[in-house]
Amino acid sequence: MPSIETILSPAFFHLYEEGLEQKNVVVIDILRATTTICVAFANGAKEILPVAKPEEAASMQQMGWIAAAERQGETVDGFDLGNSPQDYTKERVGGQKIALTTTNGTRALQMSSAAKHVWVGSFLNIKTLSDTLRADNSDVLLFCAGWKDKFNLEDTVFAGAVACLLAETFSITDDATLAAMDLYQQAEADLPGYLQKASHVNRFKSLHIESDLDACLKTNTLNVLPEFKNGTIQNCHNA
Repeated sequence: MPSIETILSPAFFHLYEEGLEQKNVVVIDILRATTTICVAFANGAKEILPVAKPEEAASMQQMGWIAAAERQGETVDGFDLGNSPQDYTKERVGGQKIALTTTNGTRALQMSSAAKHVWVGSFLNIKTLSDTLRADNSDVLLFCAGWKDKFNLEDTVFAGAVACLLAETFSITDDATLAAMDLYQQAEADLPGYLQKASHVNRFKSLHIESDLDACLKTNTLNVLPEFKNGTIQNCHNA
């Protein structure tokens, strides 16, 4: 029986690197990078290039890419897009290639590149993601991007949701995953309400972008599965 483990922060990633090439990694940045990536592909984006710095994203504009950059929760001045899923509409991203840099999520993708598969997880595509993990039947690492190497609540709750969906067919013995499952079971009945206490949600309120919370916490609305492979992200699943 394959196993599920949860990485609660990028600061712990080095503890899980052994045998990474045999494992599937799910990168989780619910508020907002991995949610935004899923929305972009649902609305017709062709390819997304995760980069480390805004300057790298800006350099891709000369080759016809859309440049998207976020830092501290805000769109970096001079860029086409930031990190709000509500901005990635069909009109703006349909048929486009996007170079994207964010505070946490794009870094986690790059850290995971040696894995067997690196998939992008959000509440929006949780069923498609979970079905794929079950069918592949390999060990899974649920990698929470967190906030600047710190634990965060929403990513961990999502890891718990995935683990709960897979619990019958995967071995779950690590405390991080068990704790994530407990958190999800507390939150499940009212996910937006539960996450009102999260530090990232309070950050959203201070930036007046609370509407992104609703966009990020819808469940099973998208049948997409973005995969990070050979340096870029493409959608490997369509209805």
